[in-house]
Formats: sequence, C-alpha cells, structure tokens
Amino acid sequence: MIRRCTDPDLPAMLAIINDAAQAYRGVIPADRWHEPYMPAEELAAEIAAGVVFWGCENDGRLVGVMGLQPVQDVALIRHAYVATAARRGGIGGELLRHLIAQSDRPVLVGTWAAATWAIRFYERHGFTLVAPDEKARLLATYWSIPERQIDTSVVLALRR
Repeated sequence: MIRRCTDPDLPAMLAIINDAAQAYRGVIPADRWHEPYMPAEELAAEIAAGVVFWGCENDGRLVGVMGLQPVQDVALIRHAYVATAARRGGIGGELLRHLIAQSDRPVLVGTWAAATWAIRFYERHGFTLVAPDEKARLLATYWSIPERQIDTSVVLALRR
C-alpha cells in the first residue's frame, strides 16, 4: 500500500533512508559521505522545502519512501530509498510510478554518478541521462546542492 507519509512516520523514514544509504558507503566520494547519511534535521529541512514523501507499507510497516518536490516548472524525485531487507520486490518501481502520476510537470531525478544501480533503475522506468552541460544547468537551477555534489552527480529526465 502506498500512502503519503506523516509526522509519526519520521523515525521510520529516517531508519529506511539511513539503512538504504549504506549502499553509497565507499561508492560516492568520501567527502560527500557522512554518518548518519541523513540526520533528522536534514529530513525536516527537506520537508519544509516542499518535498512530499510517500511511503510503501508491507504488513503495516513502512519499507520504502520516496519524495516528490515541485520546483518552478518541474517535479523532482527526491530521496528514493527502500529498506535493505525489502529490496528487489518492486517497491521502488511502485513508488516511482505513483509519484510520476502525481504530477503533470516534466520529472527529473538526480543521483550520484557512481550509483550505477540507481541510474539503471531510473532508466528501466523511462528516464534518460541528460548531457553533462545540461546536467550542470539543471542541478544549479532546480536543486540546492554544493558545487562538489554537482560535479559528482547525474540528472535523468523522464521521457513522456
């Protein structure tokens, strides 16, 4: 079951995000990794900035989360995570399809260039990598991230 996340879900959301983000340890640049990967204050700031989180429940327990953020004329997929124990069960794809259906705007997603599994996931769901010069422009326009993260990230756009 997919539903919008609410304040009581925050501890479970953080647990899922920080569990699933372990996949990035040793893969993304060391200067971009921190522990926990997403502290509670950062999650609160993302929600305050307009990221609406949706979650997938299995047996009454949240097992995956993904955010959708309208920014100017696009919708951004943000913070897509599935608990390690629940991976490979279609939860990420189900959440992604649900979020895409929530918006009639062009949909973009940014991820780490070294996260090849994430890039493949989005490509399987109809996204294509944008050219490097376009990537830099999009990240600077629609995301609030440091230059170092722009250098080590990619952007994918949904083909509709």
